[in-house]
Amino acid sequence: QVQLVESGGGLVQPGGSLGLSCAASGTLVSRNSMLWYRQAPGKERELVATISSGGTTNYADSVKGRFTISRDNAKNTVYLQMNSLKAEDTGVYYCMALVRVFDYWGQGTQVTVSS
Repeated sequence: QVQLVESGGGLVQPGGSLGLSCAASGTLVSRNSMLWYRQAPGKERELVATISSGGTTNYADSVKGRFTISRDNAKNTVYLQMNSLKAEDTGVYYCMALVRVFDYWGQGTQVTVSS
């Protein structure tokens, strides 16, 4: 059974940095596309960043140049490093694993950017 556990959320001031982790079990992050989504209050869930099994990364325009997705195959963990955070980055961040045609989600971690 695939399980994803996010951690690292919290409260940060605008301009600050925060790193999220997504620890996977039941599947290998190196063999699947791994994605980070976020959902702001009152808004739909949006795709933030992806990393393919081959290591190709893609980002939403709103976070390009500020966020970095990476993975540690030995730890079977995917990361999202967020720099120069803005108030509009506030939301619940979710990790998703695309395993063949199935998608698996973590429980989410809250990120709040506020002074």
